[in-house]
Amino acid sequence: MQNQQRGFTLIELIIVIVILGILAVTAAPRFINLSSDATASTLQGVKAALQSGAQLVYAKSAIAGDQATVGAGQGVVSVTVSGNSVSTSYGYPDSVYVVDTAGADAVTNWVQVDFTNDFDLTRGTGDAAAGSPAADTFAISPLGGTTDFRPTATVGRCYVLYSNAADANTAPQVTVVSDDC
Repeated sequence: MQNQQRGFTLIELIIVIVILGILAVTAAPRFINLSSDATASTLQGVKAALQSGAQLVYAKSAIAGDQATVGAGQGVVSVTVSGNSVSTSYGYPDSVYVVDTAGADAVTNWVQVDFTNDFDLTRGTGDAAAGSPAADTFAISPLGGTTDFRPTATVGRCYVLYSNAADANTAPQVTVVSDDC
């Protein structure tokens, strides 16, 4: 009895390589987009942190009886959270104070966001240029990216926008824009 060894022919190997190449080309875009999805999900986490931090500040304001007082960006009405003073407007963290005065320090007093390694804070001035969100708001975007705050922009739209409470009966608006993350 003879023992025969038989391997793959060159044609069979080429066909397998071509099939693997086709599979890689069709599957690669799904894996490449994971970075964009991860960034958008991170922004959703920042939104949740802002909302829960704002609710904590509101609870402390309600206990102090200041939940109906407008802050107007002066830092006059405030509560203490973890030993830090947080300026409020209608009981919620005051974005006007963040924009006019304190910047990132005012935000990190009531929510844990790393502005050194992970995120940028952009103060809203209402300038129509791409570099600024609406007046009296602030935006948090991934560090190092180019962010465009214009509603008509097609690139650079990857941020979380915080807008003050409009009145004593309305919570602040926290919006995620992840069109181009």
